[in-house]
Amino acid sequence: MKCLNKSNGKVIADKLVLKASLFGRLKGLLGTSGLKEGEGIILKPCAQIHTFFMRYPLDAIFVSKDLKVLSVIENMRPWRLSPFVFKALYTVEVAGGSLKGGVKAGDEVSFVD
Repeated sequence: MKCLNKSNGKVIADKLVLKASLFGRLKGLLGTSGLKEGEGIILKPCAQIHTFFMRYPLDAIFVSKDLKVLSVIENMRPWRLSPFVFKALYTVEVAGGSLKGGVKAGDEVSFVD
């Protein structure tokens, strides 16, 4: 699955896996050694994430049900807890440092198979 930033026309990630089951969301990226460029996951529903037991930083995009970006965290280091983002339905997690300021609150995204 791909995630596109409709506000600037750029691809955020093109190799995303949807994690919508309880177990899939709980496991998330735990046990992985890193993400390559373009890889990541979409957690649904998800309004808060953590990087406990992670070995690498993440960039996270919190998205509402109407696909508006509510919050962005870049380079969230291991052993951190994000703020709870009210009204977030989706959280997109990609490799730390990959967003490079290209996504901001208020942007509109789309998910494409």
